[in-house]
Amino acid sequence: MSYSKWIGGAIGWSLGGPIGAIIGIAIGSIIDSMAKSGGSPFSAERETYNQSDPRQHQRTQSGDFEVSLLILASSVIKADGKLDQRELDFVRQQFVGMYGKDRANHAFKLFKNINKQQVSIRPVCLQIRQMMEHASRLQLIHFLFGIAKADGFVTESEVNQIHKIAGYLGVSARDYESIKAMFYSDSDASYKILEIEKSASVDEIKKAYRKMAKKYHPDKVIHLGPAHQKGAEEKFRQVQKAYEQIQKERGF
Repeated sequence: MSYSKWIGGAIGWSLGGPIGAIIGIAIGSIIDSMAKSGGSPFSAERETYNQSDPRQHQRTQSGDFEVSLLILASSVIKADGKLDQRELDFVRQQFVGMYGKDRANHAFKLFKNINKQQVSIRPVCLQIRQMMEHASRLQLIHFLFGIAKADGFVTESEVNQIHKIAGYLGVSARDYESIKAMFYSDSDASYKILEIEKSASVDEIKKAYRKMAKKYHPDKVIHLGPAHQKGAEEKFRQVQKAYEQIQKERGF
């Protein structure tokens, strides 16, 4: 797959606005680096970019999600003031699992150049919020917690950064706490995942389970392709696990 083809597919609606600027700088760095080494960053093939008005609401594609993920992941990884190799390895492994080795390698080159930039996360998130549907934004938050915990624990600075991102993305406090609880082991985690109080009745628990199973169903991100459905399946399993845990505790 040519490098130009991958870039064309990965940018999507990110052309223009803060995301387009960040990706443009990162791509420019890659081109400069390859030119200095005597390589050619692009093949003879040229890709036509989608230069539609970024304000138009289009359904998120896999490349759009990917670009958004690279920028937000960089923000979380740098939140504690250092780049932890385990977190970087997690990002690479996830991309290999989702896209295959070749595309993952291209993505990681872009990621490393994004890491060199000082990014204002608010305008980036506002652009994502405007263009990306709710289910995909929830998937972004889930992935970011996975990155933060890749080194064994989530620092306060990482939690604060993800919380800030969630707010800018328009993710409700209840949805944020639900996803966050999937990465912690405490007595209230199952209830938080289902977005209910421990005092909830059996009927309320069942109703909450049906609601959350629908919200986190993998089909919600089917338009992003099989790669991203795997991440959605993990959230879905966590909802099922939480419900089964409460069933066991309550005996119903």
